[in-house]
Amino acid sequence: MNSQPENRLSGSPILAEPGVQRIRNINWAGTRALYRKEVRRFMKVQLQTIWAPAVTTLLFLVIFSVALGGQRRVVLGVPFPDFIAPGLIMMGMVQNSFANSSFSLLVGKIQGTLVDYLMPPISTGELMLALVGASVTRALMVGAAIWLAMLAWPGVHVLPVHLWAVVAFALLGSTFVAFMGLLTSLWAEKFDHAAAVTNFVIAPLSLLSGTFYAVDRLSPLFRGISHANPFFYAISGFRYGFLSAADSDVGIGFAVLVVLNVALCALTYALLRRGWKIKP
Repeated sequence: MNSQPENRLSGSPILAEPGVQRIRNINWAGTRALYRKEVRRFMKVQLQTIWAPAVTTLLFLVIFSVALGGQRRVVLGVPFPDFIAPGLIMMGMVQNSFANSSFSLLVGKIQGTLVDYLMPPISTGELMLALVGASVTRALMVGAAIWLAMLAWPGVHVLPVHLWAVVAFALLGSTFVAFMGLLTSLWAEKFDHAAAVTNFVIAPLSLLSGTFYAVDRLSPLFRGISHANPFFYAISGFRYGFLSAADSDVGIGFAVLVVLNVALCALTYALLRRGWKIKP
């Protein structure tokens, strides 16, 4: 027996009353679909997005280890290759997290497919969650690839000592830069704009963040400049997870990154909700 009510005028069954809410609270299905779409986008060219950064970072390790003394030089009580290895992993992660999130909305603007992000029934928070989540996923994949390569490299020890610090600072650092990339994607009108931010902001901040040197050996002026660099706290805390040694207070670095993530999340959410530079 058909339990559906029938329209008295036409006799056809009424499937649903108009205005009935079908998606309550969070649209997990839509968020998951957008996240998977973003992950599949960079995985289709994984040779460029995952493995090429791992090879480039490994070359940094080889070149700087040979040029600066290798095992003979000791920094923070450990051989120099062990010192720079965690910093190189983190540097590769943040650079690729930015590259992914800064590309998402920008390519939609240029190719005219921005409507694919704006029309689906997902909220501003869900859109931001999917895009940032995909960027962090790429960063973690790049970090894992670099770590595996360094793990097999002779003379380098990259076994975690404090796993909580490795996980916490990897997520905080990658998420922080993913928000920066998403803001860049909102602001940029062409690829040159995103490339300018990469070359003049992200690259200098990551290279001058204590990856290749101990900040406590710098002069007071440059030490203060380094402490104003948020990338420094991500790399220092991540390094602590491998070496039990850091050139800054790990608790302060954790708090700084949490505050920056909250601030950038609020700013990104506000601009996305307004449709800044993505809606007429």
